[in-house]
Amino acid sequence: MAQPVKVWFDPEADFLEVTFSDAPGYMRETDNDAVMERVDTEGNVIGFSILQVSALAKDKPLLAQLVGT
Repeated sequence: MAQPVKVWFDPEADFLEVTFSDAPGYMRETDNDAVMERVDTEGNVIGFSILQVSALAKDKPLLAQLVGT
């Protein structure tokens, strides 16, 4: 069954957020300073955010590992 994904972009803050679930959770750092993962109380990844989206290099992908539990 398909799961809805929400994508939010705030151009003033230059911030992108993607959520896979509306479950309560918190943001946690990743190995990339521009990327935060959103995890639920059990540590499952339920979304992520990217800071300074406009500063990303246009010729290479942004790499980050979402760990979860």
